[in-house]
Amino acid sequence: MNSNDAKRQYDQDGFVVVRNFLDRESVQELTANLDRYIREVVPHLPAGDAFFQDRSNPQTLKQLQHMGQDAFFNDYRRHESWNQLAQLLIGEPVEAQEPEWFNKPPGTEHPTPPHQDNYYFCLRPANVATLWLALDTVDEENGCLRYVVGSHRRGIRSHAATKVLGFSQGITDYGDDDFANERKVLLEPGDLVAHHGETIHRAEPNRTSSRHRRAYAMVFRGVSCQRDEAAFARYADAVKQQHDILAAAAR
Repeated sequence: MNSNDAKRQYDQDGFVVVRNFLDRESVQELTANLDRYIREVVPHLPAGDAFFQDRSNPQTLKQLQHMGQDAFFNDYRRHESWNQLAQLLIGEPVEAQEPEWFNKPPGTEHPTPPHQDNYYFCLRPANVATLWLALDTVDEENGCLRYVVGSHRRGIRSHAATKVLGFSQGITDYGDDDFANERKVLLEPGDLVAHHGETIHRAEPNRTSSRHRRAYAMVFRGVSCQRDEAAFARYADAVKQQHDILAAAAR
């Protein structure tokens, strides 16, 4: 896909798939550093930086945040290929936020509720994109992403608290029209999907018995973006309440 086609599809649909965004060696380098981070850093992180389906079982690690505290991942934010793609799609100079890692461990009932990232980010204008790189084969069985085509052009929908750790808010009125307009994105390791901050997306649980669904992601915001501080404060309060409730339930 050439750059003009990528930009056109992103603007039209709210997302675009880039096949073989990273070659095998680059994926191996990234994976090796992720394995190191999980092995050496994660055991010392606070609960808000590493989410487990079951904290007593390290194999259920499902999400990592604030990874810029590690030198490799802090430097990786300046990776040329990632920044060039983000700038092309957003249409202005960009700033990379801290990297994130997502997983759906096998055999866990962990759906991703339908949501829009910019409901969390609270950026105006919404010149923000998430670049999501597959580290495993991603298909319908292990929880591929499902996008509502063109939803980024219709504004932010109503969200409310969910019971899914790591996704504090989900769309409250997701209905038949949304399901009818979903497009499933199937990826191989090294493939990347980029989506606009207001594109609605969700994912089913991983229903396999042995396959993980791991991904590495970075959010890029255009330099014109400003955060709505009042809206973000309300969101941060909702996150804290969710964590407190889920932590109490786990005790």
